[in-house]
This record gives sequence, C-alpha cells and structure tokens, in this order.
Amino acid sequence: MSNEIPPHHVPTKALRRAGIVFALAAITMAVIGIISRLHHEKDLRKEVVQENIQTVSVVTPKYGPSEETLILPGNVMADYTAPIYARVNGYLKIWYTDIGAKVKKGQVLGLIDTPELDEQIMRARANLSTAEANLEIAKITAQRWQNLLASDSVSRQATDEKVADAKSKQDILKAAQANLQSLLAQQSFNRVTAPFDGVVTERNTDIGQLINLGSNSGKPLFQVADIHKLRIYVDVPQNYSTQISVGAKVELYFPEHPTTPFQATLVSTSNGLNVKTRTLTVELQMDNEDGNILPGTYAEVHFLLPSKSDVYRIPASTLLFRKEGLQVATVGPDNHVVLKSIKISRDLGRVEEVIAGLSNTDRVIDSPSDSILQGDLVRIKQTGQKVK
Repeated sequence: MSNEIPPHHVPTKALRRAGIVFALAAITMAVIGIISRLHHEKDLRKEVVQENIQTVSVVTPKYGPSEETLILPGNVMADYTAPIYARVNGYLKIWYTDIGAKVKKGQVLGLIDTPELDEQIMRARANLSTAEANLEIAKITAQRWQNLLASDSVSRQATDEKVADAKSKQDILKAAQANLQSLLAQQSFNRVTAPFDGVVTERNTDIGQLINLGSNSGKPLFQVADIHKLRIYVDVPQNYSTQISVGAKVELYFPEHPTTPFQATLVSTSNGLNVKTRTLTVELQMDNEDGNILPGTYAEVHFLLPSKSDVYRIPASTLLFRKEGLQVATVGPDNHVVLKSIKISRDLGRVEEVIAGLSNTDRVIDSPSDSILQGDLVRIKQTGQKVK
C-alpha cells in the first residue's frame, strides 16, 4: 500500500459562486456610496441656495387718515398799521406819547415848531391886507369913473380900464386869500395826530430834532397799530393749495403760549401761486381784544385738511430709485420679487402718498437692497425672526 496523500481539489463551481457573491457585494457597496454622495451633494446645493435667499420685511399699503393736520409757519401783523411822517418842515417841539401808549383817533402825538412857515403866514397876511386895501381903492375909483361917464366927463375907454383894474384887484385878493389858506392848512400839520384808535409801536424822533417834510431818514416819526384784530399770512405749498377754502377754521400756537390754541378764520387767498416759491399766500384773521398776541410774532398754524381718497401710504424706506423711474419691490405669490413703478402725489417726510401703481394686497419690501432684481427669490421675515 502506498502512503501518499492525494492532492486537494477545490470544486470549480464553488469558486465561481464565491466570486459572483463578492462582485455583487462590491457593486452594492459602490451603488450605496454613489447614492449617498448624490444625496449629500443635493443637500449641499440646497443649503447653498437657502443661504443665497434674502430674508426681507414687508409692509402693506394703507389708506391715510380721513383728516390730517398741516403745520406751517405764519407771520402775524396788526389789523392796521400806519407809519406817520411829517407834513411840514421844522423842529419837534414836544411829543406826548411814547411806544406802548394807547391812543384814540385824532389824539395829538407831538407838535412841530415851524418858524419858517410862521413867517410865510405873516407875509401872506400882510399881502392879503394890501390886496384888500388896493381892491377897496380900485372899487371906489371905478365907481367914480362910472358916475363921470354918465355926464360924459370921461371917456368910456378910461372908465372900462378902471373897472377892469378893480376886477384885477379882486382876483389878486382871492389869490392872496388862497395862499394864506394854503399856508394855514400846512401849519395845521404841525400837530401830529393818530389816524385811528390803536397803540404807538414806534417813536423815531425827539424834542429839538430837525423835521423834513415827508422824510425822517426813511423812518416815520411815529407808528400806530390797531391790534384788536390780527392778520396772519401763511404760504401754503402748491400740493395743498386746492384743499384750502375761505371760511375754514384753523388753530394757532405761539412760542409765548405753547400749550394754548388760538382760533383764527381763513378770510382770503391770493388766488395765484408765487412763481418763485410755488406757494399760495393765505390770510387769516383772529380776535385780539385783550392784546395778548403782539404783531410781528411768529405763529405755528395748524390746518385740518381732508385726506385724498384712493391714496395709499407707504414708508419712504420702501422706495427704489432706478433708471426706469420710482419703483417699489413687492413679493409675489411664489415669493419672487416683482418690481412695480409707482407715482407719488405728496412727500410727507417719512411717509409717501402713492396715487398709482399699488393695491392694498401688495406685499411691499421695506428697505430693499439696491441690488434686488425682478424675479429674485426671497424669504419673508416672520414675526420675531431676525433678518440675517
């Protein structure tokens, strides 16, 4: 018997089967790895897209209030103001009223000494006396010559000359009387009087000062103002000019009475805009019987105006200034940006009034980025969420 061990033979089918199993396992692992990598890449792309989406805050256009207050500065003036100038030359003899004095119509404010005018009046009186004497002689002479003419003692020519001379002397007398009356009228202006009841607001002269007719270095001798009523003038911007109506009631506030409203009435407008300022000048009137408000002061005028209908209000921070014009960025139903062109009616500072281009369902982006474009995908900030 032989002691040799026969060689070990591995079955061919078993090897083939093992190879197939190994290959399938390798392929399965490769497929799983590829699928996992694809899912990871997809998640990464999604995260990148999410990171690039802007988070924005939106506002909805709202109607303005039914009424709004328009506040404008006003200039307060007395109902009447009269600067009083000299009507004669001379020197101020005395003044009776100083600034702040209440005066009545016709009350004497001061007296002017008129030495030159007084001398002219004396000469005019002398000339008048001479003219009266000459007329008397001429009348007597003319009467005598007329009596002599009846007896043919003198010629008619000579008589007519005497009658004409008397007529001439009559005219000279009238001229002398007129001259004297004119000088006396001028002399009456040496009494400087108040033209109406009021208050003396200026005194620009003093005793002994030289007074020139109609001039006092450009300043009046006195100024009198009637302050029982006041006139307030306000320049209203063109945008509001159509909302201003005569008879409207307004409230005034003054720096010296900051918490007390005063009532005034709009009595007239200029009915035309100033071409330089594009404003409408309006006049208000208010009672001031107690004299609490002084002319020349500043007033804060509050107009209560009706708001325009079909006008939306949005924050000024929503506006975009593009080459296409004024626009806003809105968020569409699919969260993509829709740029809309709008038309502004009035700029109210932080708020704009829009008359075209928006509806009350629009979601308008507040403080949009300057780089925002039509169709950009955005995410709307939720309440309490911080914008990144």
